[in-house]
Amino acid sequence: MFLSIFEIFKIGVGPSSSHTMGPMVAAARFLDRILELGLKPASVGASLHGSLAFTGKGHQSDFATIMGLAGMAPDNFNAERAQEIMVDIEKNKQIQPVGHPVYHFDANADVRFDYDNTLPGHANGMTFFAYDALGGVILEEIYYSIGGGFVQTAIELNAGAETTGYQASVPYPFKSANEMLAMARDSGKTIAQMKYANETVETPAAELDKGIKRIWQVMNDCIDAGLATDGILPGGLNVRRRAKDIHTSLLAEHGQNFAAPHIINDWISMYAMAVNEQNAMGAQVVTAPTNGAAGVIPSTLRYYLDHVPNASVDKIPEFLLTAAAVGGLIKHNASISGAEVGCQGEVGSASAMAAAGLCALLGGTPEQIENAAEIALEHHLGMTCDPIKGLVQAPCIERNGLGAIKAVSAASLSMRGDGKHLVSLDACIETMRQTGMDMNEKYKETSLGGLAVNLPAC
Repeated sequence: MFLSIFEIFKIGVGPSSSHTMGPMVAAARFLDRILELGLKPASVGASLHGSLAFTGKGHQSDFATIMGLAGMAPDNFNAERAQEIMVDIEKNKQIQPVGHPVYHFDANADVRFDYDNTLPGHANGMTFFAYDALGGVILEEIYYSIGGGFVQTAIELNAGAETTGYQASVPYPFKSANEMLAMARDSGKTIAQMKYANETVETPAAELDKGIKRIWQVMNDCIDAGLATDGILPGGLNVRRRAKDIHTSLLAEHGQNFAAPHIINDWISMYAMAVNEQNAMGAQVVTAPTNGAAGVIPSTLRYYLDHVPNASVDKIPEFLLTAAAVGGLIKHNASISGAEVGCQGEVGSASAMAAAGLCALLGGTPEQIENAAEIALEHHLGMTCDPIKGLVQAPCIERNGLGAIKAVSAASLSMRGDGKHLVSLDACIETMRQTGMDMNEKYKETSLGGLAVNLPAC
């Protein structure tokens, strides 16, 4: 299965790709299924299970589900319009997505958090229902949000089918890092060049170039918005936004001789924190490869553009294409879902992708790029997903900053070698998968373990 760069990097809405965007996408698929079958239900509803139930309130999973049933999508989500729709639904107890009749719907009762019954396919399970006028179920569909905004039905998940991307006869069909390196050696092409050639099988070059440019524009705008905004993040933890104050402080110190070299780490962290503070307030972000890890890749690329001598904006596509190639390998062979494998699959994957992209821009060979990705991922192995109060705030915001720092360090270390190393990226990805499967469920985005239960005041 070929996964496009536009599947790895989706323009969406915070705070979570799997818990906010996923339910919204699943709801849209359910609406399409109703029309496909020619059904005429009187009402609709949904139940959220597993991790979606335990951290659903913090991630606004119920709100996202309702907005999906109302016909809204992550890539064109408008917060102001969404609030107007919500007020209308609560007042009239009905919902009418475009192309559908009016359905009875009680926002306070028809989306349920089922804490007792976890669906078998994935930690992020949800069931949608369509009812007749007497309350009988005429359609019941199970969906799983498998990370990064990807959604599968129970049938698709059991069949091992990818529901995004497309089956394609691409010129460089690598499914592992070893295959990727072999194809690079045989073709004489870079990883980014092979990825670009694969993309243009289905997407015209001009459209591809425009889409990549938009991905970076949204990422960069998100950084700038985060650096310009202060205040308290929503959700009840009273987490104070810090990126703006850090930026002000760093600008005041800029150019002073007494500044220590390690201050560059503060710049890197600040860029990432700016993105994730925006994500925490439900703003527009790019899944990279998830919302919870959305700050790592933009931060690393902004570090390159703002702080590396002779950096060029013309190299942005090379960075993103290389990162997407590595992200596709991780998703295909393991997981990018925090609810499935912990934060190693989110920030760990993002750090590996960012390290690969930066190494490419620094002139790394394919072997050095693979090494950079492996170093970054290896040193996130075992990282749990333990958001306090189910909010993508603590430890998530700072964790993105540290993930970006690791990415820069990994790229730099790989450039000091020739690409030969002991642990392959493929072995590291498989280790991450196995570690995630062995990890206690309470440490995988349930808020039942780790930091989430060790702050009594919360």
